[in-house]
Amino acid sequence: MQAVWYERFGPADEVLTLGEMPDPAPGPGEVLVRLKASGVNPSDVKLRAGARPGAKMAFPRVIPHSDGAGVIEAVGNGVDTARVGSRVWLHNAQWGRASGTAAERIALPSDQAVDLPDEATFEEGACFGIPAMTAWYALFGDGANLDGQIVLVTGGAGTVGRYACQMAALAGARVITTVSSAEKAAHSTADEWLNYRETDVAEAVMELTGGAGVDRIVEVDFGANQAESLAVLKAGGIISAYASAGDMEPTLQFYPFMFGNITLRMLIAYLIPDADRRRGEAAIAQWVSEGALRHAVVEAGGLADCIAAHDRVAAGEKLGTVVLSL
Repeated sequence: MQAVWYERFGPADEVLTLGEMPDPAPGPGEVLVRLKASGVNPSDVKLRAGARPGAKMAFPRVIPHSDGAGVIEAVGNGVDTARVGSRVWLHNAQWGRASGTAAERIALPSDQAVDLPDEATFEEGACFGIPAMTAWYALFGDGANLDGQIVLVTGGAGTVGRYACQMAALAGARVITTVSSAEKAAHSTADEWLNYRETDVAEAVMELTGGAGVDRIVEVDFGANQAESLAVLKAGGIISAYASAGDMEPTLQFYPFMFGNITLRMLIAYLIPDADRRRGEAAIAQWVSEGALRHAVVEAGGLADCIAAHDRVAAGEKLGTVVLSL
């Protein structure tokens, strides 16, 4: 099979290699998937670059990308043979494993290959593993009922933020988002938005809510936005934070959190508990089947274009999830 791999950290054009590798075979409890699409997420790019503190190569050779979609070609012992031929989307394909989705085939545990609704393309399915599941877990991982609540989504034009805006609205919440332009506001799908470059976000949110504030924040940059978050959260409010790139080691304002009875949830899609993941998968399947979710796929070519795809994600100027079609 054709695959892309790297054997050391570094710039995409220096370490990513396209070549031939042996086809994998499914082991016990595994499925073999013929990939049709591979999602390229910021975490994939940062991992390849060695950008995480204390990063070390966990395997001599790594095929990148955790998200993807395709068709099950074969199954290992213990897996129902009826799964052969199923359209599936994948999650955690390269989490703790050497082989991700930047290849024509992948063998991985059967429960990491989730049935893909007929209403979704493979390219759209390659957006579900990290962007859609992160958004779902940020909103619903604690079992919340959002009906009638006010949710602030920071960075609503991002891959996670855009899904969070849609999912919160589908759950009956009033959604306010922050973006940096009118174009990104339209992309976010949210009806109410604030340009964080031109507006005092805390002041504007309080004005929009009549001084009440918001019930929950889906947070893309916890450290940079901590003060604003504390200013707009209702007592007993929740911050669900999935990134803090602006300040990777923020100083926590303990007493403002304590006296606001604020719950802070740090989350990562790779470690969603199994029971919660099943709930998230079911919710996404229902919304997709109903045509309720809109997806933002940035088509980026095929495996031969993997270097350019990584560079595009690193530049951060695209609107949507960068996806390679195989």
